[in-house]
Amino acid sequence: MQRLRIRQLAWSPNGQQPLLDDIDLDVADGELLGLLGPNGSGKTSLLRCAYRFQRPSAGRVELDGEALWQRSPRWCAQRVAVVLQEFPQDFGLRVHEVAAMGRTPHKGLFDSDDAEDQRLVSEALARVGLGELAQQPFACLSGGEKQRALLARALVQQPQLLILDEPTNHLDPRYQLELLRQIKALGLATLASFHDLNLAAAFCDRLCVLDRGRLLAVGTPAEVLTAELLQQVFGVQALVDTHPLAGYPRITWIL
Repeated sequence: MQRLRIRQLAWSPNGQQPLLDDIDLDVADGELLGLLGPNGSGKTSLLRCAYRFQRPSAGRVELDGEALWQRSPRWCAQRVAVVLQEFPQDFGLRVHEVAAMGRTPHKGLFDSDDAEDQRLVSEALARVGLGELAQQPFACLSGGEKQRALLARALVQQPQLLILDEPTNHLDPRYQLELLRQIKALGLATLASFHDLNLAAAFCDRLCVLDRGRLLAVGTPAEVLTAELLQQVFGVQALVDTHPLAGYPRITWIL
C-alpha cells in the first residue's frame, strides 16, 4: 500500500526560479525511503511540502489517497509525525511532557492526559532508551538524547507516516545505529533525509537522489549508489564496493 504519493511537485519561493521541479515519489507502508543530495539540492524543501509546512507551487501530495493540502492541519498532524534537526523551545518542560505533546492532535482543547496517553508516553520513552530520564528537564539532555525524545514524541503521535530531517545529525555512532534500528522496527512508512550515505545504504529500502531540485535517481541502494552518480552529484570520486558482512553498498571517498 502506498502511504505517500507525490506527483509533478514543484516549489518556487515567491515566484523565483523553482527549487523543486517535477518530483514524482512514493513511500509504501513499512518502507524507509532515504532522500540524498548535496546542500541546496532541495531535500528540506521536499520534506516541508510532504508534511504540509510549505505549499507546493504545483503538483499533488497525497496521504492514503487523500490530497494533503485539501485537508486541515489537524487532520495532517493526526497522521504525519515529523522530527527535524532543530530542537524546539522546551519552555521548562520535562522529558515526559515533551513526549506527551505527541498526543495534542488527538485531544480536545481542554482535554487532559488520561491513562492511555500516559501508557503511550511511557512505552515510547522506554523504546528510545529514555525511560529513566522521563522526569528530567528536556533542556538538560544531550543533543542525542533530545533527538531520541523527539522521536518518542513522534511515536506517541501514532502516525501513519514518519518524516525525518537528518535524524542522526546529533548522535554518536552507537546511537545512530540504535535510532535507525528503532525506526526500521516501527514498520512505518518513513521518508528521511541523510547526509551519511553509508547509513542510508545500510538502513534504507530505497534511495532517491536530488540535485538542484530535480530527481536524478530512485531505486535500491545498490542501484543508486554508483561511483558515476556520486561523482556527478557530489563532485567527489568514490570507491563503491560491497560491505563484507552485510551485503549493502559501502562508500569510501577518495581524497
